[in-house]
Amino acid sequence: MKRALAMCCGMIALVGAGCSSDPSRGYSFTTTHQTSVRSIAVPVFDNRSFQKGIEIDLTDAIIKEIQRTTPWVVTSEAGAQTTLTGTITDASLRNLSTNSKTGYVQEMAVELTVDFDWRDGRTGQYLASRRAFKSMEGFVPARPTNERIELGQHAVVQEMARQIVAELRSGW
Repeated sequence: MKRALAMCCGMIALVGAGCSSDPSRGYSFTTTHQTSVRSIAVPVFDNRSFQKGIEIDLTDAIIKEIQRTTPWVVTSEAGAQTTLTGTITDASLRNLSTNSKTGYVQEMAVELTVDFDWRDGRTGQYLASRRAFKSMEGFVPARPTNERIELGQHAVVQEMARQIVAELRSGW
């Protein structure tokens, strides 16, 4: 019994010693988001694609992801320390597979391409800036599944929001 207790204490000490106070230097229990930032504004993204309305869905998904995974408060542009702006440059469909007998498409993907900038309103400095940032999610329009294109669009918007918010972490 004493031996098992000693081993458990030793394991806990090793795990604690393996953690770092700096997230860029290994495992850490501290936040990877910039602590100097407390608020962020996310105006509706511009949309240069032919998929109308997808910019509203993406902006809404980004706001929800920021609220869910970061310590920042989403607020209006006038009251925010930082602003995340972006443009959807392309939203397209891509064939992933076809039926060898009929030639009909079995699997498709919605591909979304976005440019975005995260800017500090206090200093004017860009905290993150990406061009041609892509995300792709598939759906199956063929029988028997008959998934609608909206399923693929929703999936790609959610994934793009997760990826954009992940890019806002410090030290990456």
